[in-house]
Amino acid sequence: MADQIEDTPVYYEELYDLEREFEDVEVEIIRQQYILSKPLYAKRAELVAKIPKFWALVLEQAPVEIDEYIQPTDANVLYSHLTNLTVSRFSLEEDEKKGDPRNFLVRFEFSENEYFEDRVIEKKFWWRHSKDGFEGLVSEPVTIKWKEGKDLTEGLLDLAKAVYDEQLAAPKEAKKGKQTELTEKQKTLKKKISETGMGGVSFFCFFGYVGEIVSEEESKEVIAKENERRKKRQAGEKVKDEDEDMEDEEDLDDDEEDDELDIFPPGDVVAVTIADELWPNAIKYFTQAQDQDLDDVDFEDFEEDDEEEENSGNARPPKKHKRCASGCKH
Repeated sequence: MADQIEDTPVYYEELYDLEREFEDVEVEIIRQQYILSKPLYAKRAELVAKIPKFWALVLEQAPVEIDEYIQPTDANVLYSHLTNLTVSRFSLEEDEKKGDPRNFLVRFEFSENEYFEDRVIEKKFWWRHSKDGFEGLVSEPVTIKWKEGKDLTEGLLDLAKAVYDEQLAAPKEAKKGKQTELTEKQKTLKKKISETGMGGVSFFCFFGYVGEIVSEEESKEVIAKENERRKKRQAGEKVKDEDEDMEDEEDLDDDEEDDELDIFPPGDVVAVTIADELWPNAIKYFTQAQDQDLDDVDFEDFEEDDEEEENSGNARPPKKHKRCASGCKH
């Protein structure tokens, strides 16, 4: 099979460029969908503001990519105190035609609670390209003003922010994870992550997700060079990939090291699921929550009660499981 592929005139550069064109179309679809849906989201916001616990119920029915990271203590906060959830494509708000629609902000709003002082917690995500070949979502750690003894992340979020700030202030090589030895803060963070219990970290560690440290300037430079190479190839010119060297293996090691310092590695997956699934389909998930209540009806008990009171004429409604303050049912 390998020999057949080698003998086949496959133009990998052309396939690569074509794949990029498909991606360009997908990006444009996101742009147009957001612009066209904006008035509908505004109308939805007005309606759901009148429904108590709307977003708490939506989150209760969240896809597994989100739900699996919500610990019992997290659920008590999210299901009892989440009052609003918003996703906005902030780059499109600044420039509908040129802004990258893959950049977005997730905004959580909470009622007063015993865990933290914040009423609003926001996290931004940027789609970036790095010189070492990385392409994807990056972010910055967001701290939470925890009340005394109530930090659900047990210090991980504050440590992640401290390490991130330290990396930003470090030389360029250190930012890329190429320092020969971990700093004291990094060692402390790595140790604390390794000591995390089997139950997993709190969902609120999501706000500490970084991904990779890639500046806007670096990303723009990489994109500009790539676009220039694409144009040359489309014009029939032969273009040598100047980045082809042995750095890939080194970068792989660096990526593994970076993952060891990330307090919430699946942060990009959770963010995309919120932005592309939970947010646009909120009404569907809310409806599922209502249907779930109906599914929980104990019809057998109802039938017994109905038989017992058949002669009295006092038929009682079917029993439903009660929803406790934390959102659970019993």
